[in-house]
Amino acid sequence: MSKKVPFTIKEIERCPECDAELVIRNGAHGPFYACSSYPFCHYLRPLKAQVDGHIVKELDGQICPKCGFTLVLRQGRYGMFIGCGHYPECEYTELINKPDDTSINCPQCQQGKLLQRKSRFGKTFYSCSRYPECQFALNHKPISGNCMFCHYLLLIEKRTSQGVRLFCASKLCNKQQVNEIEK
Repeated sequence: MSKKVPFTIKEIERCPECDAELVIRNGAHGPFYACSSYPFCHYLRPLKAQVDGHIVKELDGQICPKCGFTLVLRQGRYGMFIGCGHYPECEYTELINKPDDTSINCPQCQQGKLLQRKSRFGKTFYSCSRYPECQFALNHKPISGNCMFCHYLLLIEKRTSQGVRLFCASKLCNKQQVNEIEK
């Protein structure tokens, strides 16, 4: 259900379809202009003009590998990314924060590598590079080594009140190792 925004506009705009007054409504994606004669007229327009205002910086010296234009830094819906300055003709994009490869083999599938990733809430976690075929994931930093109790192929680093300690990454074992990390 849309509600009226609690502020007014000094100049009155008219609907281009029926010449009724445009009012500002608030929807799920933010404020927008709507025709006041709704439901007879369904005219809508975004409140902010959708111009190319999301370009943050032009990256001099960096050229798009697809079309040869200069790359630009953009602010998008999901954060900052690098894209071609000749958008929408060229849709080349690349991530700024690429996942870090830990060069540790996945203990579940033995084929992929564990990658450092960020959740949609900004928390760091580690998962297999073969996702979605392998859904192995950890919330703590993986350390290569074998558990001295169950001989599982991976250890994790946890910060406890006594300092940083190593634990078995197996959910069945999860025992603290005798060797500790000094930091």
